[in-house]
Amino acid sequence: VSEDLKTELANELWASTPGLSLSKVKEQMFYKVGLADAVDLFRTRRVFIKDGFAYVPFKEIDAIVLNNYRTKLSKALALTARSLPSIQSDERLQPLLNHLSHSYVGPDYSVQKNTGKISLEQIDALSVKSFPLCMRQLHKALRDSHHLRHGGRMQYGLFLKGIGLTLEQALEFWKKEFIRGKVDADKFDKGYAYSIRHNYGKEGKRTDYTPYSCMKIIMSNPPSQGDYHGCPFRHSDPELLKQKLQSYKIPPSGITQILELVKGMHYQLACQKYFELTHEVDDIGFSLNHPNQYFTESQRLLSGGREPKKELSNSGNSQQKNNSQESMNLNSTPTSSNTTADTELEGLEAYFTED
Repeated sequence: VSEDLKTELANELWASTPGLSLSKVKEQMFYKVGLADAVDLFRTRRVFIKDGFAYVPFKEIDAIVLNNYRTKLSKALALTARSLPSIQSDERLQPLLNHLSHSYVGPDYSVQKNTGKISLEQIDALSVKSFPLCMRQLHKALRDSHHLRHGGRMQYGLFLKGIGLTLEQALEFWKKEFIRGKVDADKFDKGYAYSIRHNYGKEGKRTDYTPYSCMKIIMSNPPSQGDYHGCPFRHSDPELLKQKLQSYKIPPSGITQILELVKGMHYQLACQKYFELTHEVDDIGFSLNHPNQYFTESQRLLSGGREPKKELSNSGNSQQKNNSQESMNLNSTPTSSNTTADTELEGLEAYFTED
């Protein structure tokens, strides 16, 4: 809504919008939305209605977006359900469908631009500032006991590879730590160095292994007694997790939020909340799917290369306003049905490619 129109309707908007004073109405951004898209807000008398349009304040726009999302999701699910018989009859697609929910399709972090730019002396400090809890736990266990079992070495070793450690640095890092324990240099060279070179694609079948994603860590190879790998939010006892978070100076309210997410089996969301609390941001602004993504975003935030995503102000900026208005216009524009589709698959494809 333009400033002129908002000024013209200021009294009506103030009278029809709960929780806003007249001065705040002038600061608030409003959207002109078709009444059909704002029925819930209209029913509860939270918006001003005129000439078949609802004037929705920015603080209520999530209800409009949510309704549009639900409508599109319901349509897509219906089309998918009708398409499933033909999809399931194709044996080539069965393995893909069976593993779809566990798949990770983001960056594999096998090649990093900062390879060799992180020194071994930085790792202790980085583990506190920029490691996700799973890797911080592994690093602490390695420093305390000077050893990790195979599962921990694989998970942590590939993570370190992903953040930029070269093969030479990795060999030096692991060797220095292991010989501080019960492993001498000769035993390390014979029993452990091979697996490190193997992870870097220098031994065996020369496969350049990629760091583990969150889903892989959560779903596979749960830790047993004496192991430290896995996801602390998934595999730790809640009381032990609480104690660990307390030792890392997480505020009590934040610990409660994390434990609630863990209770609901939202392990990656719990990790996102941990990121927000340790970096003191309101909203990280991305979906966390990989430990190396956690590290990358943390370093970007700490170095000032990425602005933390805070709650948007009422006024917003002009670009956000234009983008939001464009989105609302698109959502309120009816789309024609696919009348020429020969199969339900084509209908599903047309749905997801429509503007």
